Amino acid sequence: MTRNGKKMARPLLAGLVLAAVLHVGFRRLGPVPPLGPFLDPWNGAWALAAAARWPDADSLQISGLAAPVRVVYDDRGVPHIFATSSEDAARALGYVVARDRLFQLETRWRSAAGRMSELVGEAALEFDRSMRRIDLARSAERDYAEMDPATAVMRETVAYAEGVNAWIDQLGRRDLPLEYRLLGAEPARWQPVYSFYLLKLMGWNLTFFTSDLQRLRLAAVVGRQAADALRPARSPIQQPIQPNGQTAPRYDFAPLPPPGEPDLAAAKLARVLELALGASAAAGVPDREQAVLASNNWAVSPERTADGYALLSGDPHLELTLPAIWYEVHLVVPGELDVYGVTIPSVPYVAIGFNRDVAWSFTNTGADVIDFYEEELDDAERPTRYRVDGEWQPLTASVEEFRGRGGKLLSADTLYFTHRGPLISEQGHFLSMRWTVLEGSPENAALRGTNRASSVETALAAMETFAAPAQNMIVADRSGTIAIRSTGHFPIHPAGGGVEILDGSETANDWMGYWPIDRYPFAIRPQQGYLASANQQPLDPIVDDTYLGADWPSPWRAIRINRLLGSDSAVTVEAMRRYQTDPGNARADFFLPFFIDAAKRAADPGDEIGGRARAAARLLGEWDRRYTKENERAALFEYAMSELTRRAWDELLLPSESGRPQRRVFTPSSTILASLLTQPQSDWWDDRRTSDTVENRDAILVSSLSSALERLEDERGAPEDGGWRWDRVRHANIYHVLGIPALSELELPVQGGSGNLNPSSGGGRHGASWRMVVRLGPEIEAWSIYPGGQSGNPASRYYADRIDTWVEGRLDPLLIPRVPVELAPDRVTSRLQLYPRR
Repeated sequence: MTRNGKKMARPLLAGLVLAAVLHVGFRRLGPVPPLGPFLDPWNGAWALAAAARWPDADSLQISGLAAPVRVVYDDRGVPHIFATSSEDAARALGYVVARDRLFQLETRWRSAAGRMSELVGEAALEFDRSMRRIDLARSAERDYAEMDPATAVMRETVAYAEGVNAWIDQLGRRDLPLEYRLLGAEPARWQPVYSFYLLKLMGWNLTFFTSDLQRLRLAAVVGRQAADALRPARSPIQQPIQPNGQTAPRYDFAPLPPPGEPDLAAAKLARVLELALGASAAAGVPDREQAVLASNNWAVSPERTADGYALLSGDPHLELTLPAIWYEVHLVVPGELDVYGVTIPSVPYVAIGFNRDVAWSFTNTGADVIDFYEEELDDAERPTRYRVDGEWQPLTASVEEFRGRGGKLLSADTLYFTHRGPLISEQGHFLSMRWTVLEGSPENAALRGTNRASSVETALAAMETFAAPAQNMIVADRSGTIAIRSTGHFPIHPAGGGVEILDGSETANDWMGYWPIDRYPFAIRPQQGYLASANQQPLDPIVDDTYLGADWPSPWRAIRINRLLGSDSAVTVEAMRRYQTDPGNARADFFLPFFIDAAKRAADPGDEIGGRARAAARLLGEWDRRYTKENERAALFEYAMSELTRRAWDELLLPSESGRPQRRVFTPSSTILASLLTQPQSDWWDDRRTSDTVENRDAILVSSLSSALERLEDERGAPEDGGWRWDRVRHANIYHVLGIPALSELELPVQGGSGNLNPSSGGGRHGASWRMVVRLGPEIEAWSIYPGGQSGNPASRYYADRIDTWVEGRLDPLLIPRVPVELAPDRVTSRLQLYPRR
């Protein structure tokens, strides 16, 4: 079905055929209701189409409102909320988010709380166990309980909950979201603490949770020295977030130590940790280069823009889902608040966006914010105490019950906690976990302050209390100031901390506090006239070598955006938009010459492998190193990189299990592979599977090129047949939150690939979750897009209406009225008036 055909057919799918197909497909989640209710012409699946369009005008009384609130929806489905107090604005926001995204709200809090089984059945039990073990909900509840109810944050959080529940209270059967119908479930009422759950869940999503596990697994195969080299604390390529005075990247390549003897102790701890972290860790950590949670942001000073106003780009890359992770909104409270951007459904504040004076965005810092400690307990079976500094200290215990649908008891676990955090016990080992996400911090207060900032300085001040997840905040204001700061709590690890499982018997191994704010990676009003982050190492270790983290994402995106910004002294809004999907690739710029030069040096003209490698090199020599949709050479390069990675890291292969293909214990980043390319005789080049030959770098490059061409032709035909076009090779896949294909947008052709500013790799399930460009002139102007739509109803015109624009790399101009009458009547699709309940 064509894209347009699919869009036209979706309301019909919401009827009889959709109900029957999805009803059968949902059986994997457990018992489902009988099909009959789906066929009810008034309240069944047909009603989805009726509920998909809001009335042209509607009104409702809501308890708690102090004064009427006007909500005006524009033709992109964005609610512009005009209230007389911030609490009423939050109450209205809760209402409209619930109206559009009720099922998403419920799955978010249940995921954080480890209570998905109550909604979908026993299939979610292991997931729930994993989530309870890491203590997200309990830590959120502690934070909530410790906050003063009189604070603005608490009042607005309660008001948001009242708004969500106001929608639930008046919910008719015909308005019930599809997913509830399929599950035979009813929405749970919203509790204010759930807003705190959500920020904990984001911390979980954005923490390199398995970093210690990866290192242990590596050490178990090639020894600790090699493991440290393959996951270094210092990136071998430096173009840091905080400018270091250099206009080009610096290459700090050093010889990689050869593979060593397996570390048996590390192997045991790795097994303990992977069992403790749950099924996802046991299944294997995804290759860093194959599934990147990447983001970009940058800002340009007025002296380097075409019209003399500061420009800012926000481009966070996260998991792509339908409904989308973000919800777009405009909140206006005269004299206090006029903020536009995206909120995370569950939170009463704009997370990324702008007001009339300031714009801001975030990328993930990727700092090491978690440590594990091996503990000594008094009793392995029924522990009550743990030893620290020679004294026994009491454990805290919690009995956790796991219930399924209908309240059926599925399981009960006893969880234990030390002063550091949750205690994980497996195979006679006991590990406690300390993690910044679990430690009290007023993230909501920081976001609230940012929404009201009047300058770069006040926005940065608002974020000083923000603890987790650690983020790189880019900010610009109408005065022309731009700044960037890596913000959050960065632990000061003890000696050997960060990369080791620590001895829990001594408090000397605990964190020694956090970095002071004046040492955070930071830049303001840079001499170079621009700032950028793309998840690269924040600080040049020559400037500050304090341990912040390890195994930083490869800096190819950072190199590219710095190159683009540095070569343009008159940046325009249109250039900012183009940069977000720029097809150039610094990774290809680095690796391609090595392939071509090795093929030229292939010794035997009659050798089949060498001949095929030279043919591949000739084809790659025609490539402009751009990942445009119509490009017919990028696929060959990616196949060659895949083959090179497979051959270079054969030492990291694990023994095959049960006839399944071998997998690598870990795949080093392409930055490490780049370093290895400068060491042509390194032991790592020798393929251990060929006992009679010792390979060097060129031999591996040649064989990789040869195999890449052979495999590509086998899978996609000859170069001239059209099967090599990038839009036939690389796709984005945006799945419905429950993985239902009929409600997903799959095989979307995209411009970009691994290492691009629009990084697309792996299964295509991660990408640009929100693109935004803001011009900070006398009047703020902004453009944006996200992949999906405002509504969670598959029959709504706003379910996936933005997909085509997102795929094409375009942005929509945003409407930012100060008062409702500034919205042109032909741009208004619905009006909602909320009144205080009398």
